[in-house]
Formats: sequence, C-alpha cells, structure tokens
Amino acid sequence: MGIFNRKISRGLRKTRDQFSGNINNVLDAFEEIGDELYDELTEVLIMGDVGVSTSAYIVDQVKERVGKKGIKYPKEVRTVIKEVVAEMLGEDQTIDFVTTPAIILVIGVNGVGKTTTIGKMANYFREEGKKVILGAADTFRAAAIDQLEIWAERAEVDIIKHKEGADPAAVVFDTINAGVSRNVDVIICDTAGRLHNKKHLMDELNKIYRVIDRELPYSDREIFLVLDATTGQNAISQAKEFMGVAEVSGIILTKLDGTARGGVVLSIKNDLKLPVKFIGVGEAIDDLQPFSATTFAESLFDVSPETDDTDPIITVNEERLAKDKAEAAERAAEAKRIEKEEAERLAKEETERIAKEEVEKLVKEETERIAKEKEATRIVEEERFVTEKVEKIVEEIEESVEKIEKIEEKEIEKEEGLSKKIEEIEIEELVEEKKEEPAKAPKKEKEKKKSFWSDIFGSGEYIG
Repeated sequence: MGIFNRKISRGLRKTRDQFSGNINNVLDAFEEIGDELYDELTEVLIMGDVGVSTSAYIVDQVKERVGKKGIKYPKEVRTVIKEVVAEMLGEDQTIDFVTTPAIILVIGVNGVGKTTTIGKMANYFREEGKKVILGAADTFRAAAIDQLEIWAERAEVDIIKHKEGADPAAVVFDTINAGVSRNVDVIICDTAGRLHNKKHLMDELNKIYRVIDRELPYSDREIFLVLDATTGQNAISQAKEFMGVAEVSGIILTKLDGTARGGVVLSIKNDLKLPVKFIGVGEAIDDLQPFSATTFAESLFDVSPETDDTDPIITVNEERLAKDKAEAAERAAEAKRIEKEEAERLAKEETERIAKEEVEKLVKEETERIAKEKEATRIVEEERFVTEKVEKIVEEIEESVEKIEKIEEKEIEKEEGLSKKIEEIEIEELVEEKKEEPAKAPKKEKEKKKSFWSDIFGSGEYIG
C-alpha cells in the first residue's frame, strides 16, 4: 500500500472501528441468518451515519445476494456487505481537465474547512506539475481573504484579491484574466457560504457563472461543495440545500480523520448521486487526498499494515511534522479567533440592525406625531382664520347696515322735511285762500239767489 493509501487507512480508523467493528459484533452475535440479523445490521448502519434509505438499500442488496449465493453462516455475510459497499462507491474518481485553464468554484458554509481545503487542493495540483492561481471571491466573511492568502503562500501559488466587501464576480473576472495572461492550468475561486440567505447566494453565483461563460465559454468547470464529515447526516441536509441554489458537480468531505461518521460517504453516493472528489484525512497540507472508492472500501473494513514490503517506506521529516503540527495548532487557534470575531461581528450587526430599526421606528412615530400636530395646528389656524374672516365680514356688514340705516334716516329726514315744507306751503296757500274767501262769498250768494228766482219768476231783481 502506497503512502496515500496509508493516509486514507489511518484517516478512517475511527470510522472503521465503529462501522466495521459494530458489523462484526452483530455477525458474531448470531448463529444463523434471519430477519432479526438484518434488522440489527440496518440499525448498525443507521447508527454509523449511513442514513435510513441507504442502510435499507444496502441490507436489501445483502439479503438478495446471500439468498442467491446460498450463504448459511453469518460471518460470511461480512464479505457480501463489503462487496455491496464497494459497488455502491463505484469507480475511483479522477480529476482530468481538458481545457487550459480549467476553473473550480468552491462553495460551503463557514466552519467546514472551505478555505483550508482550497489551499490543500492548490498544493495537490501544484505537486502534480500544474500552475495554479487562487481567487479570493469570498468577500463577505471577515478575514476570509487574509486566511486564503496565508494558504496561497504555503501552497506557493498566486492569489488575486480585492478589499473586503468587494463584488465577488469582479474578483473572479480579475482572477480569470490573470490566469489567462499567466498561462495557468487551474483557477480555484473561493465563494461566500451564506446559505442562510439563499437568494443572495444564488444571485452571487449566477453573476459569477455569467462572468465565466463570457470569459471562459468552453473551459472545464467544476463546482465543489465542501462538507464537514463530523456533522454526519446534517451534511446531507446541507448538501441538499446547496444543490438547490448551485450546480454542484462534486463533494469534498473534510475532517474524516476526526470522526467515526465516515459512513456518510455512502449516503452521499446513494442519496445525492454526487461523486466524492476529495477527502480530508489530516491537518497537514498534503492530507487532502483524491477519493479512491477501492481504497475507501478496503479501509472501511480491513486494517491495513502501516508498512508494506511491496511499496517503498516513506520516512516523514520529524522537523517538518512538528512544524506542520504547530502550524495546524496556530491555524486552529486562528480559526477559533476568526470564528469568535465573526460571531461578535454578526452579534454587533444584529444589535445595530435592531437599534437602527428601533431608531427608524421612533423617528417614524415622531415624524407622524409632528405631522399630526402640524395638521391639527393647521386646522386650528384655518379655523381661526376663517372665524376672523367671518367676524370681519360680519363687522363690515354691520357697518354697512349702519351706514345704510343712517343714509335711510337722512333720506327720511329729508323726505319729512320736504313734506313739512310742502305742508307749510300748502297751509300758507290755504290760509291765503281763506283770507280771500269772505269778500267773495256774499256776491256769490246774491248771484245764486238771483239765479234761483230768475229761474222761477223770470227776470227781475231780487227784493229782499
């Protein structure tokens, strides 16, 4: 077994101890094959984070093959389980790019080891003789750019970066242009892992896709999703969420060396129908290994020796190992510090957001109150203005009425005075007439009498 196979075997020790060990315990506990044995195997597989549907599929396949082969002893079932698992994992995964440059987008939530994985993957391709350039397009997370820059230095590859908060698509655009001008073989771009806001992530990825389609229309493109093996079946749920917003083409499973939940690989293959491209089996820069289905199946069931006479024994430089461990410890501390800062930043942003909303609410309420007061004041002012206007009009009307009454009174007085004068004139005329009447009266009477007798007796003088 080569150095890579030994790394995988050592990295899967915890998973093997639980997965294979529990299967052996179940098979050893039964003397004959039956439904109870299969039920126990299903439970063991589920407990090993294989998943309910995948566990049921494996047991059904084992049951069918055991029946066809006529196997009677439980211990012989172990070989059948190993056979089913190996077939389920399929062929070994190879990453052979045709175009130059090829581009890889790496997605995943914060904390799964995405940035570390990018650095290790860059080192892997560089050791294969390929020229690599990194694009720090995760401009959303605090310190992500600085962290990726550190890994770029360790892997001895170039990096293109902008300031925090910059447009990720602009970073990808500059990285592609730099990669083309520098004749690189592989472009690896980090992306934001804000799965809590799917719309923003989808919009961001779609914009990046458009940039790649425009700048590298015929290039090989991979979208690798980084999952943390220690989360078990939660990684499957997380993968389904990402698959809803991104065109995931492969899985990178990290931290397999630190968990007994390596059975999740089977669930990924069966439930998600996605190939596992790389697995992380350690903290050193060369501990990210291409996924080998054959090696994984063997390491899941069999404990391989640490040395193999058919392969050269590789001695690890103790000084480098100590340095790697120290760097790993520093990275872990740095990651915790970054995680703490990120949590504090998010808490601060949340506090500021709440405070801002409260202030906006108070400002809105105060504005509405002032507007209502102004409206009320305006109405009062309008009412006062109208009242004053009406009062003024009333006063003007009253004054006009008074003037009219005075004019009428004067006219009446004039009319009365004129009437009085007319009466006085008439009286005076009457008086004058009266004064003249006594002298004229006898003559008239005489004339009257003469006229009377003359009418009776004829003409003649009145004898009185």
